[in-house]
Amino acid sequence: MDKLLTDIRACRLCADRFAATETAHAPRPVLRATPTARLLIAGQAPGMKVHQSGMPFTDPSGDRLRDWLGIDSDTFYDASRVAIVPMGFCFPGYRKGSDLPPPPICARTWRAQVMAALPEVRLTLLIGGYAQKWHLGVKTGVTDTVTRWRDFSPEAVPLPHPSWRNTAWLKRNPWFEADLLPVLRTRVKEVLA
Repeated sequence: MDKLLTDIRACRLCADRFAATETAHAPRPVLRATPTARLLIAGQAPGMKVHQSGMPFTDPSGDRLRDWLGIDSDTFYDASRVAIVPMGFCFPGYRKGSDLPPPPICARTWRAQVMAALPEVRLTLLIGGYAQKWHLGVKTGVTDTVTRWRDFSPEAVPLPHPSWRNTAWLKRNPWFEADLLPVLRTRVKEVLA
């Protein structure tokens, strides 16, 4: 795993693509993983704040996600227990002020190798459509996939992005907090025990 993480952190496959974005930034792969991790958080791609900090979910989305999971920062960032492996390891940049999607070449190049190096994962949290489509093979949108969360449990739980931009989604879908989150918190506690 150490060599794989070193290779990923040195990856520059998307350097030209990122240089051509509004932010004109260089690649900075951000992930955390060890072979002992029992919980896998599969997100979309780091945002600008995470790109700058080099730590996943160091933004309000991370605060909301930790609340959803019922765990504190120390547990969340304990790589021996929690792997954080987005579909795209680098901030993809902006186009007209909006985040670009993760470049597919990242998952094609690295995803299978990383998944093979995580033999102890007992629960995978699939945040957003890119992770849900790759891991579950679904063709439905996030709302439809998350609505069917019981179909994938207990090994996987699809989630919407914990961004504050999704507050309206949460209000339109009160079942998420009432039904899914209590089960998710219990399952996370079991997996990390």
